[in-house]
Amino acid sequence: MATEQPQPPSPAAEALERLGRLSLRKLTMESLLSTVAGLAKTVMPGAPETSVTLLVKDHPTTVANTGQLATDLDETQYERGHGPCLHAACTGELTEISDTRTDPRWPDYMPRAAEHGSLSSLSVPLAIDDEQVSGALNIYARQPHAFDEDSRDAATHFGRYAAVSAGNLHAYRSAGDMSGNLQTALETRAVIDQVKGILMERHKLTADQAFQVRAQASMKANRKLRSIADDLVRTGELPLR
Repeated sequence: MATEQPQPPSPAAEALERLGRLSLRKLTMESLLSTVAGLAKTVMPGAPETSVTLLVKDHPTTVANTGQLATDLDETQYERGHGPCLHAACTGELTEISDTRTDPRWPDYMPRAAEHGSLSSLSVPLAIDDEQVSGALNIYARQPHAFDEDSRDAATHFGRYAAVSAGNLHAYRSAGDMSGNLQTALETRAVIDQVKGILMERHKLTADQAFQVRAQASMKANRKLRSIADDLVRTGELPLR
């Protein structure tokens, strides 16, 4: 009795296995998202271009893409404020367009997609654990009716990797912004405290009196307190005595 030969893994399964072997310590989050988009492009049908959209407080950004087609169609949707990738990101629904020439949704977007050469598309929502952040993995195929159940399932699995990477990317950028703001605040506080010391020593003022002098100079000059403080430290004089 002949034994059945094991079936070789599908290209999508091989790509997912490759993603599972990637070392997060050796890749930036941007490069990992680019890898997800690139592998999705190679295994999904319809000769597609792919992208990853990150939606932060209703502000969309393409954080990875494989070509100009994906970039153009992402930007077209951002300009109009609607379309399949934004719908997937906002609602958490897998959003498929079987034929951009006949689909009645988003009538000001569909003709642009067809003109650019995308005749079908699939947008996979990214489950990011943040109330103000969402995203989508976008697959823009050049053939109509490009996707079947297997390709939808594969795209959903790619979306899981993209979701983790996109969420980490947002957290990293937010931490960087917070760090920069904190550094600016500390530098401003240091200059203002230096001004307080100068005024207290020079004019024999209390801390409260020095604060009032700084505030009055800021209001009279119609300038921010940090700017007034910088002038005093640099020149030794308040702009308005």
